Amino acid sequence: QVQLVESGGGLVQAGASLRLSCAASGRTFSSYMMGWFRQAPGMEREFVAAISRNGGVTVYADSVKGRFTISRDNAKNTVHLQMNSLKPEDTASYYCAANRGYSYYGNYDYWGQGTQVTVSS
Repeated sequence: QVQLVESGGGLVQAGASLRLSCAASGRTFSSYMMGWFRQAPGMEREFVAAISRNGGVTVYADSVKGRFTISRDNAKNTVHLQMNSLKPEDTASYYCAANRGYSYYGNYDYWGQGTQVTVSS
């Protein structure tokens, strides 16, 4: 089992950048595919980005491609989401998730508590 704790959210103006971090407990972090999801009020949770176990493959939602970058450091049990050129529509709670399986987009097994990102226009 792995526990996930997100940090780095905040209130920023449109065009600004934020870097989210997710710290994972346990010794088997490198055995999990990691992902970021987000959920805006009244909306369903949506996929944002994911990264393979060794960091060699990354996938993104079309809405963030070219603006967001996911990365991981298996030595430090962390995964990051660098968010640039933020837009008001990026406002949401952002969740880190770990997947024991092989789907980038769903079926994640463990979730963090979320961190709020608010982008003002």
